[in-house]
Amino acid sequence: MLKYFKIEISKNEESRKEVPMVKKPSIEFAHNFFQAYCIHCRAFCRELRMPQTAFDILMFLANNPNYNTAKDIVELRGLKANLVSVNVERLVQEGYLDRQDFPGDRRKTVLVCTEKARPVVKKGQELQSSFSEAIFRDVDPDARENFYRVMETVERNLNQILKGSE
Repeated sequence: MLKYFKIEISKNEESRKEVPMVKKPSIEFAHNFFQAYCIHCRAFCRELRMPQTAFDILMFLANNPNYNTAKDIVELRGLKANLVSVNVERLVQEGYLDRQDFPGDRRKTVLVCTEKARPVVKKGQELQSSFSEAIFRDVDPDARENFYRVMETVERNLNQILKGSE
C-alpha cells in the first residue's frame, strides 16, 4: 500500500518533518461502494426473488416520497429508462407498487408503495442502516459528524453551481 506524505518546513529550516497525508478517494470509490451495498443486500434480494434493481427502485420510492415518478428514478438514480420501466412493471405485477394518476397532469403516473411492500421496505431500511454502520466501522463519532457536515457543504456548493448554470 502506498503511503503519501507531505513535508512541512517551518521558518526554521532545521525543523522539517514528514506528515502523513490523507489519500484522496480513488475513482473506484463509488463503484466499490455500490458493489459492497449489493453484496450486503444480496441474500435478502435472493430470498424475495427480486432483482437488485427492483429492490433499489422500491427502496428509493420508500425513502424519497417526494420523488415518486419513473422520471425521478431515471434522473436521480441514474438508471436507464428501459431498466426502470421493466422493473417498475415487475413491482406493480407482484403487488409491491401501485400506479396512480398525477394530480393535475394525467400524462404522469405516481408510483406508490403498497401494503405488501411495507415489510420489504422495513427490512430494506434495516439493511441500509446496518450497511451504514459497517462502512463507518472504526470511524469515531466526531469524524462521522464532520463527514456529514462536509457533505452538507459540498451539496450546498453543488446546488449553487447548478443554479448558476440555469
